[in-house]
Amino acid sequence: MAKRDYYEVLGVDRGADEDTIKKAYRKLAKKYHPDMNPGDSEAEAKFKEVNEAYAILSDSEKRSAYDNYGHAAFENGGAGAGGFDMGDIDLGDIFSNIFGGGFGGFGGFGGSSQRQRNAPRRGDDIGYAINVTFEEAAFGVKKEMEFTRVAKCTECNGSGSKDGKVETCSACGGSGQRRVYQRFGGMQIQNTVTCDACRGTGKIIKEPCSKCNGNGMTRQKKKITVTVPAGIDNGGRIAIRGMGNDGANGGPAGDLIVEIRVKNHQLFDRRGYDIYCDVPITVAEATLGAEIDVPTLEGTKKFTIPEGTQTGTSFTLRGCGTCRLENPDRRGDLIFTVVVETPKGLNSKQRELMRQFAEACGESNYSKKQRFFRRNKKNED
Repeated sequence: MAKRDYYEVLGVDRGADEDTIKKAYRKLAKKYHPDMNPGDSEAEAKFKEVNEAYAILSDSEKRSAYDNYGHAAFENGGAGAGGFDMGDIDLGDIFSNIFGGGFGGFGGFGGSSQRQRNAPRRGDDIGYAINVTFEEAAFGVKKEMEFTRVAKCTECNGSGSKDGKVETCSACGGSGQRRVYQRFGGMQIQNTVTCDACRGTGKIIKEPCSKCNGNGMTRQKKKITVTVPAGIDNGGRIAIRGMGNDGANGGPAGDLIVEIRVKNHQLFDRRGYDIYCDVPITVAEATLGAEIDVPTLEGTKKFTIPEGTQTGTSFTLRGCGTCRLENPDRRGDLIFTVVVETPKGLNSKQRELMRQFAEACGESNYSKKQRFFRRNKKNED
């Protein structure tokens, strides 16, 4: 069967640069890889074809020869004779990028993450949430919390061995991996798999610790006091360094990440460091002006609203909001909006007085109403 054009195989133009060719190869190699298509002979053939095309087009000299003479340039050996020379292609780089350094054992193509399996590794972070009140978030508070972390076994000091003796695995030489070889057509591929003798640890423990069953780690409860800073908002996070899970192979511990969940307040809403609320007032207070009680986070404050205050008017109490995270000595503001409450359930005397009040006012005291109807009349005309 005649060979397909190598550029067609990879789906790139003849003028494609090295990066474009490499990206196209990675995509197709992953698509047709035997691990992705077990037992599929057609996929295996395409995988071989893709690798053959890349072996030529990734080498500048071979690509130049192919561009000038086509497949005939290689008919006396290598690719044209049923196999091909992979040259200096770094399969470790290619496959570790395709499979993220660990897919199906192909991280063994020189992937540094696999070679460093037994290197010190940082422990995982732990996430935890605590609930605080609106006021506690505004002014700060200390909270006790209890959580569970993975820590070095106190019985064996993290070795996993009852007597502290740990031997290097002879099957893998302590790497935790062993190499296996597979052939696909004229190409031999080297895979790296987890050593089954030591289960990838690189170590053999003859007498496991009874407390941790040879793992070297146990789950431990920890109780600490967390300082919730003044001004923190809902969803804010506090990182407590080194309080996460202990690291492996002598690596540092992770962090404890505490998420703050602030309970809703019955009166206040928060926006940044300012807080907002509605304050109901009577028709008489709005009409005549009055000194009213305004709720704050620290009790009520007196505030005088002016005569003729309209519903929906907002006023500000400076420095009565929440503390600021960056400077707790400074605070946001409290913005309150007055809502004029219309009285309900009037008795006959109250209704009569209200009628007298309305007649005494007439229309001259309601400027907004007058402007509204004047504009409406102009629209009708």
